[in-house]
Amino acid sequence: MKTIGFRTKIKEFRAKFDYTQEDLANLVKVRRETIVFLEKGKYNPSLKLAHDIAKALQTKIEELFIFEDEGGNEDE
Repeated sequence: MKTIGFRTKIKEFRAKFDYTQEDLANLVKVRRETIVFLEKGKYNPSLKLAHDIAKALQTKIEELFIFEDEGGNEDE
């Protein structure tokens, strides 16, 4: 069975708006630690949270979250 991991571009998009992790967390109503874990790829967000983050950062979910299989192939 293949393992699918992901990485995010949340940090890069936050920088465009000059948002801190705390700012973004407040916008999407989660704890700052959740944003930290998302940025490190250690937490899989719910579809609603992914949607809320994308909306707050004025982008699409697929622009923020990049899924990869264990071989490193990206599925954007």
